[in-house]
Amino acid sequence: MTPFKLTDELIAEIQQLIADKKNAALRLMMKEFHYADIAEIAEELKVKEATYLIKLLDSEKTSDILAEMDEDIREAVLNNLSIKEIAGELEELDTDDAADIVGELPREIIQDVISEIEDKEHAADIVDLLRYDEDSAGGLMAKELVKVKENWNVLTCVKEMRAQAENVTRVHSIYVVDDEEKLKGRLSLKDLLTTSTKTHIKDVYIPKVDYVTVNEKSEEVAKIMSKYDLEAIPVVDEIGRLVGRITIDDIVDVIKEEADKDYQLAAGISQDVEADDSIWELTRARIPWLILGLLGGLGAAGIMGGFEEMLAQHAILFYFTPLIAAMAGNVGVQSSAIIVQGLANNDLKGSISNRLVKEMLLALLNGLILAALLLIFTWIWQGDFTTALAISVSLIAVIMVAGFIGTFTPLFLDQRGIDPAIATGPFITTSNDIFGILIYFWIAKLILGI
Repeated sequence: MTPFKLTDELIAEIQQLIADKKNAALRLMMKEFHYADIAEIAEELKVKEATYLIKLLDSEKTSDILAEMDEDIREAVLNNLSIKEIAGELEELDTDDAADIVGELPREIIQDVISEIEDKEHAADIVDLLRYDEDSAGGLMAKELVKVKENWNVLTCVKEMRAQAENVTRVHSIYVVDDEEKLKGRLSLKDLLTTSTKTHIKDVYIPKVDYVTVNEKSEEVAKIMSKYDLEAIPVVDEIGRLVGRITIDDIVDVIKEEADKDYQLAAGISQDVEADDSIWELTRARIPWLILGLLGGLGAAGIMGGFEEMLAQHAILFYFTPLIAAMAGNVGVQSSAIIVQGLANNDLKGSISNRLVKEMLLALLNGLILAALLLIFTWIWQGDFTTALAISVSLIAVIMVAGFIGTFTPLFLDQRGIDPAIATGPFITTSNDIFGILIYFWIAKLILGI
């Protein structure tokens, strides 16, 4: 399969076809593209052009296109569709995707849209999903699944599965429930095919099945599915009844969103923003951390002002200030990044104290190597061993303190229920800059006897 490549020439050609209303040529062209590729194309068109394209194509394809589109562009397109047209798109979507779109609609039209959906069972399932938090398993799950009852025989089971499978895009698993709809296990397709038609399901199903509850956080669901390599996982309510399933495509979206959020936090962006957001939205997301950096710089300047007399006697110390601050920031970010990654992947083993000891030993080793190089360089350059020693010893202390802060901070934040990714950004860099400069001048003053 040749990878799809979006080009300016392709967009210009599509825009011309839309302008000339050459519908047959447009349909023929779009027939060759995957719905995800068409969604990418629609995002590059003007809203009126994207709406024209959506109205032109069959709902069976455009529903998937809408589900793939950027939220802001999808919202703009939906605003140009009638309530009946929106309902028609929702009819073709799985309940989880339909619920996501309904949740983005203006409140005043949601009820009208739901009432226009002809399949009332489908509409009821969408409404049921809307009551769950979007960051929970309930908010991620789809109602479409294949389930059989443990007291059915194989023949009845096959008949029921045929009927259910019509509404399921892909059958990942067959779930077994009791008469109260409580999840009991899963059914192997191989066992189903090789067992007598009169055999009861309760005699052949597999009782061990991984599942999550409706209130489980989406991040936890992602960890479970990633750990056990699951393509789908069933979702149960508070009393164990099977209410839906989550598929791997939804979890990939969760992982991507979490990665994007953590990356933005690490870069000092406090809100979920995108490159095409307004200048005000981008400023509002960035300015808190920039203010923190400004305050940190003022703090560092104040610390240096307190050692003005020492700097007057040993001006060489001033030239190494950026180096000390940079090393403190780098070591802190490295330590915190490893811890944050470990927390995200559940890879951290042992107690916090053991982790701190390991990181401190690592910082000490790194500090000794770097300090030895710095000592030799400074001694040769300045010809003053005492000053070179003061700077080098300061570097060791600064690196160890930065390692401690970089390790302890994300662990502490995680225990308090705060996203530890914040500890890889300007917060950790600024705090290490301040502590690093303070320790640097204090140790230098001590060794130099000033």
